Amino acid sequence: MREADVVIAGGGLAGSFAAAMLGRAGIGAAIVDPHTVYPEDFRCEKLDGVQMHTIGLTGLTDAVLRASTADRECWVARFGHVLEKRPGDQQGIMYDTLVNTARAEIPASVPFIHAKVMDIATGPERQTVKLSNGDEISARLVVVATGLNPNIREKLDITRDIISAGHSISIGFNAKPADPRGFPFPALTYFSESPTDKMAYITLFPVGSMMRANLFGYRHLHDPWLKKLREAPRETLYGIWPGLRALMGDFTVDGFVKIRPVDLYVTGGYRQQGVVLVGDAFATSCPAAGTGARKALVDVERLCNVHIPQWLKTPGMGEGKIAAFYDDPVKRACDDYSSEKAFGLRAFTLDTSAAGIARRWIKFGLHWGKGTMRSLMTPAPSTVVHDDEGNAPQLARGDRHF
Repeated sequence: MREADVVIAGGGLAGSFAAAMLGRAGIGAAIVDPHTVYPEDFRCEKLDGVQMHTIGLTGLTDAVLRASTADRECWVARFGHVLEKRPGDQQGIMYDTLVNTARAEIPASVPFIHAKVMDIATGPERQTVKLSNGDEISARLVVVATGLNPNIREKLDITRDIISAGHSISIGFNAKPADPRGFPFPALTYFSESPTDKMAYITLFPVGSMMRANLFGYRHLHDPWLKKLREAPRETLYGIWPGLRALMGDFTVDGFVKIRPVDLYVTGGYRQQGVVLVGDAFATSCPAAGTGARKALVDVERLCNVHIPQWLKTPGMGEGKIAAFYDDPVKRACDDYSSEKAFGLRAFTLDTSAAGIARRWIKFGLHWGKGTMRSLMTPAPSTVVHDDEGNAPQLARGDRHF
């Protein structure tokens, strides 16, 4: 039987970051996942400034920056008009690249066991983890980072309660511009033109040499519109948002259109001795709200930087210790924010009342106001102009672009 202080079940985003952090801290950890290399998966595809700040607390910023692509500047638009050109603070990175980047930072002192966790027997001092390869691991703590897989939760009698079935739909594809010079924008977020669109927004951002498109909305998985989008993405997209054509122009989809429905659920009975749940294993979030990676990263950061080092200082791993993580004020604030954003964005997008219409106009008016102020306060670019004899260069002010 192997022994470890901490066993991490699952090697996705949360599990891989946790293994890297614990290993770097000198804590005796082991990670269990069946995939030698994490496979392609349609999940988080970019990180915003807040998420990058949290990654900074994990110690993996440099590695993530090397593997990702900065968006530089993002145009915010609606009805075919650019409202704001805001400084970019996002990093484009495919989910499998992000996970494998974190895995590459796991120290050699942390065993990576390529198997599945089949069962966990818990106790007040040590936990026994049974693997699909027949091995067993004795550990003080098990971190369950198995994402949407319910097997381990069910073994532990942890319930899953769906609070919003079919809450949102996520769509992803690579957009290839017809113009060889590329798209006119570094990155673009285009918001819904009407509640009847049943779509919140589309965001386009660079990942390496390609332009990735993420489209989020509130349609049922079997909605005929989604089938049309797969078959004729450009025509279907411009059919609901004709103003988008003026910004994107002609384009083709390189590869497949991926579609992922999302249910929102929470767990019950999770306050147990010797076991802690993180990321989607604890509760899901809505990708349209952009809080999924943030929630998983905050879970891991608080657990590995704050709680596990404290728990290991004293004997036992009872429910009282575990409760400190679930009651952590930073984690709880992040969980609450994620839930509020999920339901808030859905209501904001679909509300057909006068108040809902007014809220949307106010929001986009604020975007326009910020864009105007930024344009007026940004110095125009300068170019050097020479006279006819090539002497005495003088500065000429370039046109401001809004």
